[in-house]
Order: sequence, then structure tokens, then C-alpha cells
Amino acid sequence: MEVIFIKDLRGKGKRGEVKNVPDGYANNFLIKNGYAKEATVQAKRELAGKQKAEQKAYEEEKQEAIKLKSFLEDDKTVVQIKSKAGEDTRLFGSVPSKQITEALQQQFDVKIDKRKLNLPEPIRTLGYTNVPVKLFPGVEAKIRVHITAQ
Repeated sequence: MEVIFIKDLRGKGKRGEVKNVPDGYANNFLIKNGYAKEATVQAKRELAGKQKAEQKAYEEEKQEAIKLKSFLEDDKTVVQIKSKAGEDTRLFGSVPSKQITEALQQQFDVKIDKRKLNLPEPIRTLGYTNVPVKLFPGVEAKIRVHITAQ
């Protein structure tokens, strides 16, 4: 019997996959427990339509990420943050990723999740720092952050 997997089932199939399985296994386990449905002509058409819509949404999201990357890497896009510092350009405290994303939203009205910033440790010195940001799988940008003394 041919079935379409509705949910991932480890070792058997992934969501959206069409597989040929024994009739008893399909009826008594897969369909009964909601892991799969019978692969009729209509169900296959539905699956193709869903996959096409998901692909279109994926491409649109990727294009938005590429546009955002070009904006963030523009020379005019520099996030300005003021912080207290000592005489040797070391900060009192540090500038974490949360503070960078908040400043980015205030200055440029661009909202990015702080977990997307690849900042291994907070910034502790004055000056310019390039902070890598993972916008989308395969699309990475660098935000220029300028820390000045208060």
C-alpha cells in the first residue's frame, strides 16, 4: 500500500514522503496513529500543492534575508552605542548581543533576534567591531557596531 507520511517517523519516513509499505503495517499502525494517510490521486495532488507553496514561501523568505543583508552591510548602516569607558579604551562592563539588537531596532527600525548574532563573547573595548549575523541558512551578514565613550 502506498502512503503519504504526515509526521516524521524515525527510520520509516519523513513528513511529505510517499512510500510503499505493507498493508497491515499501514492500516494498523501508520494510519491508525496519524503518522500517514493513504496515497490517493487527490492526496498526491494536495501534497504537490503544499510542497510548491512551501517552496515559494522559502524563496520569498530567502529574498527578504538577502535584501536585509545588503542593508546591514551598507557603509551608512553603523550601530552607534554609548558606554562608560576607562582611559585605556576598555569598557566598564560590556556590550552584549541584546544591547546591539535593541540599538539596531531604535536607530534603523530593523528587528533581529539576539540569538542570530554570532557574538562569542560581549564587546569590551571602544571602537568599531564587525558582528556576524545569521539571517537565513546560507545568508550571513556583518553588522558594524561603533562603541563610543559616554
